[in-house]
Amino acid sequence: MSKNETKKQEILDAFQFRHATKEFDPAKKISDEDFQFILETARLSPSSVGYEPWKFLVVQNKELREKLKEMTWGAQGQLPTASHFVILLARTIKDTKYDSAYVENLMLNEKNIPEEIFAQMKVRYQSFQENDLNLLESERSMFDWASKQTYIALANMMTAAAQIGIDSCPIEGFDYDKVQAILAEEGLLEDGHLAVSVMAAFGYRIREPRPKTRKKLEDIVQWIN
Repeated sequence: MSKNETKKQEILDAFQFRHATKEFDPAKKISDEDFQFILETARLSPSSVGYEPWKFLVVQNKELREKLKEMTWGAQGQLPTASHFVILLARTIKDTKYDSAYVENLMLNEKNIPEEIFAQMKVRYQSFQENDLNLLESERSMFDWASKQTYIALANMMTAAAQIGIDSCPIEGFDYDKVQAILAEEGLLEDGHLAVSVMAAFGYRIREPRPKTRKKLEDIVQWIN
């Protein structure tokens, strides 16, 4: 088997290994090195127009996890047992609007784009947000657009974890307003610049999952030649 074929099989094996782990072995902890690797795959993930509209809260505090458990019906087994629990936050319209201070700082100071080039880009981004996707119709539309980007990072984190034998579970089952209130009370939302998008738990399975099932490839793919 060629190196290319071996690598493809390793990746497919990781996808077969990955499952939505409902309960983890609380005695097994992910090493700092391994979790930094998982976080790095999130950092390196792509985002629409390169805005990187996210922040990742790694919640290890037991008291905060207990507060979240009351509002997060989808993580009743994960919050008490996961080695690491992550809340993926998305940036709000305060940061993601084409003319925001966040975008200007990101492009000029982080990505080192020349000012004259950024001025041209901003015109394009304005049209993209106003006309192409109609994002500026509401603050919720802008948040949902940013939230979509966090799911790219989420998928990369889970796949990377699976490739090194670490289990995970994506979690949407929570009361948005109540979780948002808890995080705001803890001072974690940068005064309305961030909002909760999705959660993810990481650790090691305590039991083997049932066999993976998916629809056939031919049922979900249509080639247009």
